[in-house]
This record gives sequence, structure tokens and C-alpha cells, in this order.
Amino acid sequence: MAKENTKTEPFEKELFKMADKLRKNMDAAEYKHIVLGLIFLKYISDSFEELYNTIKSGKGDFAGANPEDKDEYRAENVFFVPQIARWTYLNAHSKLPSIGKDIDNAMEAIEKENPTLKGILPKVYARPNLDKAALGGLIDLVGNISIGNAAAKSKDLLGRVYEYFLGEFANAEGKKGGQFYTPKSIVRLMVEMIAPYKGRVFDPACGSGGMFIMSEKFIESHKGKIDDISIYGQESNQTTYRLCRMNLAIRGIDGSQVKWNTEGSFLNDQHKDLKADFILANPPFNDSDWSGQLLQKDPRWQYGLPPASNANYAWLQHMIYHLSPRGVMACVLANGSLSSQTNGEGEIRKALVTNELVDCIVALPKQLFYNTGIPACIWFISRKRTGNGDRKRTGEILFIDTSDVGHMEDSTHRAFREEDISRIAGTYHEWRKRDSKYKDIKGFCKSATLEEITKHNFALTSGHYVGIEDEVDDGIPFEAKIAELTKRLAGQMSQEKKLNDEINKQLKNIGISLGRSC
Repeated sequence: MAKENTKTEPFEKELFKMADKLRKNMDAAEYKHIVLGLIFLKYISDSFEELYNTIKSGKGDFAGANPEDKDEYRAENVFFVPQIARWTYLNAHSKLPSIGKDIDNAMEAIEKENPTLKGILPKVYARPNLDKAALGGLIDLVGNISIGNAAAKSKDLLGRVYEYFLGEFANAEGKKGGQFYTPKSIVRLMVEMIAPYKGRVFDPACGSGGMFIMSEKFIESHKGKIDDISIYGQESNQTTYRLCRMNLAIRGIDGSQVKWNTEGSFLNDQHKDLKADFILANPPFNDSDWSGQLLQKDPRWQYGLPPASNANYAWLQHMIYHLSPRGVMACVLANGSLSSQTNGEGEIRKALVTNELVDCIVALPKQLFYNTGIPACIWFISRKRTGNGDRKRTGEILFIDTSDVGHMEDSTHRAFREEDISRIAGTYHEWRKRDSKYKDIKGFCKSATLEEITKHNFALTSGHYVGIEDEVDDGIPFEAKIAELTKRLAGQMSQEKKLNDEINKQLKNIGISLGRSC
């Protein structure tokens, strides 16, 4: 029987370490599908088993009900799990050499009984290079926690596990990891700033679905209704698309409007008529392989033809094209998008500014991403700048520089704390208010006028406007500082001479002479 997780520490970290030990020599890019598929299978099996036992008890509304009746599960929005896919069955077979094939059969059976999952679940467990003993150990590990019953759902245990594992696999895969995962603190910041309370949410490069999950969490934390938003997405990588659909399914989010095709959002837009209220995206940076030469006369390029050598302004205009008359969007791009003048990009940027679309630019610190060291920023585009509940902001753009914000989670990755996100998002919302008390803060934020932006030739690099934070005067006179530094330097030089003399002495003891004292 699965153990209830009662630890207050983040057990997902401990679980990942144990799962990673079973990975052995398998590449992280392959292994993530093995692990996340099993976690998903355990979740729907737990959910099914709990309802199965309730129906079997025959109490209340379930008096006389058949626990093998599929309609009972559909009515409760629970996936029906056939006998050969239930965790008890798989756990009993976990030490048999056929376990890989058994799990693949389970995945096939679940898809057959639940059409919304068709083509989504991984069927990779029978492959010859997968150690079946390690797979059995992984089944034991995942089977040791309850993640799909009511108590676990209330704590979002599976969501925490799935999200943590995605992040750790992205870290392990390095550059490739960024193709399916945007770090949590960046997603959280974007969602907090555009505040998707109600309407259509769109991500044209949706990866594993982090933007959708965070939008749901935002609504829950603000006591809203999940049913007030509907999600739309597109992804060109099929395995990433499957991760996304599973990620949404375990949270009960309708992913039917998240689409996949190999051509991608530019060549085969799956939502041609969509006008979204909120758009969030982290598309590939500086993509030169986006087939721009085939789209020279596309109606999406309302503000200028994006160069075939770089998709940055194609992404911006694709999203603007899909933005509703009162819509807002947040898009992560490389910093070069803020100042590039090549191939007509400067003219497109000028058109976006003069057409009153650019609302805010957030310059991000280094080391936030798993897949790139390229400096990045977030563009906030809004069709609400003439008011619509906020103050009229035409002729202004807010610049926020977060270069020095955040903390190092480890030696290579930075993240925003809760207070960092609150400060950045709070600054933006205060600036937008009708009774705004916003004030410029040197080195952090500046509300720049169109006149100032024109002087800089429509370059939107935050440093042009925000400036550098003034150093705090510590009250110590300059002369006193120099005297103290000189004294310290003299002491260090004296110590250096002593150390050099000692090194020479020890070298002479073994018959080595450097000829003169260092």
C-alpha cells in the first residue's frame, strides 16, 4: 500500500535524487519520458482507485452503481483505468522481464478508454536499452507515495513533483532543456504582471505548458474561478507537446486547444482566427531557421517585414496579430531585440512604439535560463494603453532593470524570490493605476517619454533610461579610506615577502635554488 507523504520538507527533491540513481547511463532527455510517464500513470491510477472504492461501497449517490461502469468516472471527471493499467497490477508484475511491455500495453489501454489522451502517453518502456531491473525499482519508488487521492490533490503533490522533475531534467539537459521548460520564477513574474483573471490565454510556443499552469495558480491564489479562462497553445516538438498535455491533464485543465504540428506556429498557425486576451511566451531566441523567406507577404507583418535571419520580430508580430482589442502580452526575447538596427528591425521597433503598443520592458539578470547565457528581457505589449480601467499611458513606456535582482540557487542558476516578483510586478501595476503613486527609482525603474525614446533612436535598452543606482555614502572621508587601503596593502606585501622567503628556504633544503629571493 502506498505511503502517505506527511513530511513537511520538499519530498519531490528527495524523490528526484532516488529516481536519478536509477537512471544509470541513460540520457536525461530519454529518461524524463520514462519517469514522468510513470508519475502520470500513478496519478490517474490513484484517482481511479479512490473513486472505484467509493462506488464499490454503494453509499449515497453510488447506491447500486457498478465500479466498472466507465460512465461513472466520466461523470466525476476521472480517467477510467482498465484492469491491466491499474497500479496494483503493474506493481505485481514489476519484477518480471515483461514489465516494459506491460507498461506500454497499459498506456495503450488508457488511451483507448480515454480519447482525450489519444497519442499523448509515452510507450517507450519495452525498448531494449531500458534496464528492466531499474524500471522495476522505479515502479517501487513511484508506487511508494500517494499522489492522486483527495488528500494529495489538495496539496498539489503531483503538480509539485511533475514541475520539480521538469526543472531538474531541464537542468540536466542544459541547452536542450530550455526547449521545453521556462524557469518557474520567470513564468511567475510574467503571469503576475499581466494578471490573466478571465478570458483566453495563448502561448504559441508552449513547451511543457508552464505558462498555462502558472495562470491557473494565479487565479486560484486570487480566489478566482478556473473556468473563467480557456487555454490555447501550439508546439512543434511532439515529445514536448506530450509532456504539456500530461502536465495539463493531471491538473484537470482542458488541453484540447493545445495543438501540435511539425511546421510550427509560423508555417501552420493552428489558431488563425484566435484573438486572445492574454498571451505569454518564451520562444526560441534569435531563431534563424523559421522559414521567413516563405512568408514575405504574410498578413501578420503589420509593422514591417521581419528578417528571415532572425525570428524575434516575427514572434512579436505573430502574437500582436492574435491579441484581442483589449489584450495584453508578455514575451521573453534576447536583449538584442531592444536595440538591433539591422535588416529593418529598428524600423519595426519604431512602429511598435509609435503605434502605442509597447507598455513595459523588463531587463532580466544573467543566469536565469537553463539553455542560454544570452542576456534576455521581457516585452510587455498592451492594447489597453488608452485606459480601459487603467490610466492613459500613451507617450510613455516603463523600463524596469532587474539586472541585480534575485539570488543564486546554485553556482550556475539565478532565480527571483517572492519579494522580488512582488516588487517588480507591483511597480508595473502601480505605474498603470489611475491614482498612481509611481515614482522613478534610479537604477531600477523609469517611466520614459516618447521624446526621450526618440532621442535614443527608439532603442529600448533599459540602461539608456533607468541609469545607475547612486552609491550610498558610508560617511568615511576619502583620505581615511586611502590611508586604510595603503596600510592593508603594505601588510599584504610584507606577508608576501615572508612567504616567498619561506618557499626559497624549503626549496634549498631539497637542493633547488631559484638563484635569488623572489
